[in-house]
Amino acid sequence: MSDEPETAPKPQRRIKLLLIVAAVVLALDIVSKVLAVKLLQPGKPVPIIGDTVTWTLVRNSGAAFSFATGYTWVLTLIAMSVVVGILIIGRRLVSTWWALGLGMILGGALGNLVDRFFRGPGPLRGHVVDFLSVGWWPVFNIADPAVVGGAILLVALSLFGYDYDSSERRTAEDQDNQQSTEFSPESSESDVEDTESADAQTSQTKPT
Repeated sequence: MSDEPETAPKPQRRIKLLLIVAAVVLALDIVSKVLAVKLLQPGKPVPIIGDTVTWTLVRNSGAAFSFATGYTWVLTLIAMSVVVGILIIGRRLVSTWWALGLGMILGGALGNLVDRFFRGPGPLRGHVVDFLSVGWWPVFNIADPAVVGGAILLVALSLFGYDYDSSERRTAEDQDNQQSTEFSPESSESDVEDTESADAQTSQTKPT
């Protein structure tokens, strides 16, 4: 029987789940946009539930839900930065819920980036295809609620103490322990002693 201490198994990474969720969102977004462009005509809404919910084809130069129109290339660069950031975080991702939220954001961001690069008027300036209108809300596509929903999920996870690199909820005791470690009296006393020792050595080396 070995006397070696048992080591805790490494937490399972969730990068695969993140990529699967992103791929599903991206596929749904691309297919729905292709169908919208093929079947709908600009300026001719098709009612789903009266005039409240309609299929309405719109070319959007702004962000999700038609915000920040006219800043297409800036939004493209921001979306590219978001994609890179999510992929970097994904390498350390442990939480299943964080994988779901980040996957939704990644898939939505990639879906709109496809339009930015491959639709008119040109690369980095392409207009995003929106096709669903609900009441007074701006016309949107599948990528838009995926991004917003994923962001809301991540905010909720953070507020309730769930970190992306942990499978367990962060407790108040964990936060207190972290703070006490960072600001422990022992470390403060050690810093004071080091400072006093350095001052003493400096005074001894000064010429009289």
